[in-house]
Amino acid sequence: MSAVGAATYCSPVARTRATHRLSPADARRIALAAQGFADPRPAGPITARNLRRALDRVAILQIDSVNVFSRAHYLPLLARLGPYPRDLLDRLTGYVARPKGTELFEYWAHAASLVPHRMHPLLRWRMQRAHEEPWPGIRRIAKDNPALVEDVFALVTEHGPITAGDTGIPRPAPRPGHMWNWHDGKVALEYLFYEGRVTTARRVNFERYYDLTERVLPADVLAAPTPSEADAKLDLIRIAARALGVATEPDLRDYFRISHGSCKSAVADLVLAEELIPVDVVGWRAPAYLWHEARRPRGVAARALLSPFDSLVWSRERTARLFGFHYRIEIYTPEPKRQYGYYVLPFLLGETLVGRVDLKTDRHAGALRVQSAWLEPGCDPGYVAGELAEELAVTASWLGLDRIEVAPRGDLAKELSAAL
Repeated sequence: MSAVGAATYCSPVARTRATHRLSPADARRIALAAQGFADPRPAGPITARNLRRALDRVAILQIDSVNVFSRAHYLPLLARLGPYPRDLLDRLTGYVARPKGTELFEYWAHAASLVPHRMHPLLRWRMQRAHEEPWPGIRRIAKDNPALVEDVFALVTEHGPITAGDTGIPRPAPRPGHMWNWHDGKVALEYLFYEGRVTTARRVNFERYYDLTERVLPADVLAAPTPSEADAKLDLIRIAARALGVATEPDLRDYFRISHGSCKSAVADLVLAEELIPVDVVGWRAPAYLWHEARRPRGVAARALLSPFDSLVWSRERTARLFGFHYRIEIYTPEPKRQYGYYVLPFLLGETLVGRVDLKTDRHAGALRVQSAWLEPGCDPGYVAGELAEELAVTASWLGLDRIEVAPRGDLAKELSAAL
């Protein structure tokens, strides 16, 4: 029997009756509920309202360019809602030919992310720190060639939306050991993007079209008051606490990549306001904090494939602490040194990460290829394979693929192939 759709019984954590000691199972259930995994998937057609509810849980969606299986930003909603129409998210993000009525914009939040419009004021302090915040390659162009930055801004002003190629600056020769091969025009655009003067107007085949921010975001968003940096960071930690349910201070600061000092101060303020409740989680070495309105399900009946960029597993240390699951992205690991595969997704079943699969979409052949399948120690291979087969079938259909092919690699591959 599938775990999806099973009844969930939850009760709020009362502020005045805080549990000051949590078991690992309690912490795991609270974290899953906070991320939206304690909710049953919608029974009927999935609407924009369902997407907004799921987005409200996680706050932001990370973007990544790797497309071997699916673009990363689509997958967290699939994990929580099931097979939804991707064009619903495309309309909210503006990834369509004539975008209008968008609700999300791109910016550096956790990493490159899709962020609700309402959070724009909370990230302006980061925009104001473009001269010191981003990585050195981007900062350097503003210091060494400010005239080029302004020339590119003028080009966007006159001709936007534009792509990096429209700057007319040739791409340099590839350099060993460098992941990105950006020309100075692209770097200047990225500096302006970090600074908030330009943003993503739309994407075509995932290529970013840059335009002036005031021509993309609604006027009321841009007119919203700018909070102080301290107040903005306090709100971001508040959002992170709600999205995580129970977390350590490093967990909270990682959600929006906020400095230790700023996060520590915000946590102290939220504890004083009784919005965060200090708790001890058995087995956790660091102190933890419980969001005062966090739900505490008696059980979680989830079933989902998790993107490497899903906010549930962003922090690999937290993932190990919550689930006893040791995980890393092996995309940038040379193939002979990979343990599990290139694009490996953890498989969540019930309240546990029970396995992992390396997936590839072969669009030409119409096949979802399982490059390898692995079982976590102590899990029932037959049960896991059956549930994983069902979730893969849902996923393949959502991607418009006709079949699933399992390669004979991994200790779950044989059972999974039989289940399919």
